[in-house]
Amino acid sequence: MSEIILEARDLELRFGGVLAANGASLSVRANERIAIIGPNGAGKTTFINLCTGYLKPQSGRVIFAGQDVTGLSPRTITRRGIGRSFQIPQLFTDNTVMENLLLALSAREGTWSPFLRLDRHPKREEMIALLDSVGLRDTAERPVRELPEGMRKLIDIAVALALDPKLIFMDEPTSGVSSHEKFQVMDTLTRALDARATTAIFVEHDMDVVARYASRVAVWSGGRIALEGTPDEILNHPEVRETVIGVGV
Repeated sequence: MSEIILEARDLELRFGGVLAANGASLSVRANERIAIIGPNGAGKTTFINLCTGYLKPQSGRVIFAGQDVTGLSPRTITRRGIGRSFQIPQLFTDNTVMENLLLALSAREGTWSPFLRLDRHPKREEMIALLDSVGLRDTAERPVRELPEGMRKLIDIAVALALDPKLIFMDEPTSGVSSHEKFQVMDTLTRALDARATTAIFVEHDMDVVARYASRVAVWSGGRIALEGTPDEILNHPEVRETVIGVGV
């Protein structure tokens, strides 16, 4: 059995009277693909923010690769090996795809400066190979603003992968992607993750995507995991079918 790469232990966070994380705990093994599902307001994105440094828990611990990363800044956590993509892609839309990747890479390595010539970046070919792995090599010199949402999703994830993470969190990777594109996007993404041996945790509302791509599913409710199991076990559970999927039992 593969090693545990991430362990969240009893995370708690209140916003006023709202308990956004209520003893949230999750253990993740290397190379897993874990889907996080649950109704809006259940604490899914809060959990990601706690693990990636965008929020600090009031109690509990986040252990990554055997080291305590609780409360560290997002930049520090990124450099430790945890990547993050967002529900709404966080990109410089006036810049080219290649420039977005090279800016992220320069930030990771601490080499960015206003005088940096991105067209002469020593790892430009490495970034071309990364774009090739997600099927976007032909977009390298195009401004992001010209590209459709499905491509922007992949570019946002490619930016996260440019930081060479051991683990990546993805918040709704198929949100805004058309129904006929979603499997193509996920197929491309999983091939890139497999090639890099990158563990992935993703929030997803599309149960077809969950069933097809997750190795394990965690159901969030009230700021913590209510149920956990294989996609078949979880998606056929009466409570999940009624309260999450919206199918009467």
